[in-house]
Amino acid sequence: MSETAAQETTAHTASTAHGASIELENLTKHYPGGAQPAVDGVSMEIKAGETVVFVGPSGCGKSTTLKMINRLIEPTGGRIRIGGEDVTDIDPVKLRRKVGYAIQSAGLFPHMTVAQNIALVPRMTGWPKARIRARVEELLDLVGLDPGEFRGRYPRRLSGGQQQRVGVARALAADPPVLLMDEPFGAVDPITRDHLQDELIRLQHELHKTIVFVTHDFDEAIKLGDRIAVLRERSHIAQFDTPEAILTNPADDFVSGFVGAGAALKRLNLTRVRDVEMRDYPTVTVDTPLQQIFGHLRSSGESEILLLDRRRRPYKWLRRGDLMRAKGSLARAGTLVHDTVTRDGTLRDALEAVLTDNAGRVAVTGRRGEYLGVVDMETLMNSVHELLEADRLEAMEAQHELEEARAQQTHQEQEGPGGVTKA
Repeated sequence: MSETAAQETTAHTASTAHGASIELENLTKHYPGGAQPAVDGVSMEIKAGETVVFVGPSGCGKSTTLKMINRLIEPTGGRIRIGGEDVTDIDPVKLRRKVGYAIQSAGLFPHMTVAQNIALVPRMTGWPKARIRARVEELLDLVGLDPGEFRGRYPRRLSGGQQQRVGVARALAADPPVLLMDEPFGAVDPITRDHLQDELIRLQHELHKTIVFVTHDFDEAIKLGDRIAVLRERSHIAQFDTPEAILTNPADDFVSGFVGAGAALKRLNLTRVRDVEMRDYPTVTVDTPLQQIFGHLRSSGESEILLLDRRRRPYKWLRRGDLMRAKGSLARAGTLVHDTVTRDGTLRDALEAVLTDNAGRVAVTGRRGEYLGVVDMETLMNSVHELLEADRLEAMEAQHELEEARAQQTHQEQEGPGGVTKA
């Protein structure tokens, strides 16, 4: 990278735009010939830097509401303010260049390379070439793709998860304060989806954009949202609150239907792996001599050791018996690491990985897959018990408040008018 481009990158990174508030005021969409509006008078305030998730049944109007924010769908009535500016009457094309937009299956242009896809909006807005090149490199690195390996590839040579990462990078290319995401991870397999969710959490932790995210998956909403808007038909808001509040105090039976059974376990989606204590397992690399591995295992007091590859990523679990049978080579020894969890993953992700592995622990990895530590079943079960105990205490407190209110009401009824106790 040239010195000029590096300077532009540094200056650009230093001035990265954080999120902007979004206000929807009586937002309505009525299609010609429709008996009722598709979206009926939605009003809400979204704070700058907040992730808000719209969740609701198919056809309830959540995607229509999202698309009206950047005016991909023109509202029939109401107002939209972004950062205090009324955007209802400004040029919609200019508005869309200021609002990032990511959709299911990424929506990449197949005839453009990864770099050209990401550079699309900056190029249209007139950025200089050096700044665009630097921004493409920066964003590929940010979403966990090696620029040297991926910038020249075409979408057909990417996996579904890689395409979605490029789609997110393209949405962030012009550094918009607002990012709209319409079921962006709905078309990938569950494991890739979990990793993409973790990646979005990590990105938001760094960038502090205002994100409005549409999904039909309530577990995804709990995992990603600072607040969740549960929408009925025509985007009527059934409840708009934090995940904790919705899990513990659903507003009505409609919201309860989304919460479903096992609310305490769902609350594991609210705690990140980075928030709990990780164990520091003994590790060696594929270049460590066998006798040295024996020594590490003996001195650690553990029954197994974690073998890392040359990029310090978890590769194999090795037990004492594996080493005895290795006969000078680790090629066929040990058990391959199939499941890991990132530090931005949830405790529910970790629990699922532990149960899948049947060994009572899962390796935790960083941004580039590097080993950070281990979370075990004991840590996870302690967290579950703490959540259940918190739920029990909260329920007891609510019951106590209800009994006090009833006692006060009974006392007032017995006193009668003027504070005179009835005979």
